[in-house]
Amino acid sequence: MKDLYIGQRFQIQCYKHNGKPHRCWDEAILVDVHKDYLVFANNKTTVIESGGNTWKTKEPAIMYFFKNEWYNIITQLKKEGTTYYCNIATPFIIEEGTIKYIDYDLDLRVFPNGSYKVLDKMEYQYHKRIMNYSDDLDSVINHAMTELIEAYNTNKENVFDEKRNKKYYEIYNECLANYKKIN
Repeated sequence: MKDLYIGQRFQIQCYKHNGKPHRCWDEAILVDVHKDYLVFANNKTTVIESGGNTWKTKEPAIMYFFKNEWYNIITQLKKEGTTYYCNIATPFIIEEGTIKYIDYDLDLRVFPNGSYKVLDKMEYQYHKRIMNYSDDLDSVINHAMTELIEAYNTNKENVFDEKRNKKYYEIYNECLANYKKIN
């Protein structure tokens, strides 16, 4: 994770197990670097779906990409409260200014009231069958969901700390202000 700096701009590309692109975000700005993970932020960024549809995110997001964990966490700073959308996915890699990972369908949604729900179980079962996920991969994915729920319940790494995430959003806004000064 050498040569990274706060304010650096990236794209995000998400793939499926078969190597096909799934979704792409046009911008993520690096707001913190840790030994085991990177933290990015964006707001109202363009998302391109595999079918070509595009849309913009509605609220600021703080995104945690882990070097060794099989999940990533997107903190959505919504008006009605902070929501966390957690993807079961491979650890990230960075190539040519792009954060890349493989998404494995299962998601954990944490609501502003603290409750949570596992999402997309049927989609996972479908892709597991048609893309021939191995038993070992299935085990890794299910273990990752268990770890993710435990991380939420114990607030591992403080990624679920609302004040911390709002501070990252402030850093993001400072980076944007600096870009405007330069341009």
